[in-house]
Amino acid sequence: MGFDEFSKEWDTEKRISRARIISKEMENFIPIDQRLSAMEFGCGTGLISFNLHDKLKEITLIDSSEGMLDVVKSKIETYKVNNVIIKKLDISINNVFDKRYDIIYSSMVLHHINDTNSIVNKLYELLNKEGYLCIIDLNKEDGSFHKNEAGFHGHNGFDQAELIEIFENAGLKEVKAHTFYLDTKDIGDEVIEYSLFIIKGIK
Repeated sequence: MGFDEFSKEWDTEKRISRARIISKEMENFIPIDQRLSAMEFGCGTGLISFNLHDKLKEITLIDSSEGMLDVVKSKIETYKVNNVIIKKLDISINNVFDKRYDIIYSSMVLHHINDTNSIVNKLYELLNKEGYLCIIDLNKEDGSFHKNEAGFHGHNGFDQAELIEIFENAGLKEVKAHTFYLDTKDIGDEVIEYSLFIIKGIK
């Protein structure tokens, strides 16, 4: 999937609205505090982080798509944001990090990564002690969500119980998950239903 190609048209009203709901759910689920540093892994155009940046000390936005990060840069300049840092890299293969974070979060990213265990372990290592890992993603579905995307080779969502086990095996404590968002998606002439869950664990 070429996210660079979609970057300029990514911020649809539906995605903007969904990002607001996700941000609010995060605020209700984990500590969001101006003393804390955060990292968003697979930030896209920064829709979620731009809802949270003024509530955190600093956010590092990481993505492998130059096009997506160009949109983030434009937003930083437009809104004169001074506590958002951009890094272009693929976290699943890059190991160069000189920093640890109080919160690491991502939304609708994990299902694109084949090796779930490996990435959760890596994110665990990047947390400060008592730091939170928070993931928002698709509940397990039948493959309809990505069926028109020929380049998609990831997961058809996740079973929450299985992901809880992966979090716990990585060393995360007090792992909790629940479904919080229901919506529909147009796939050609078909309308499908999907749902999102949120999961957290503490290092």
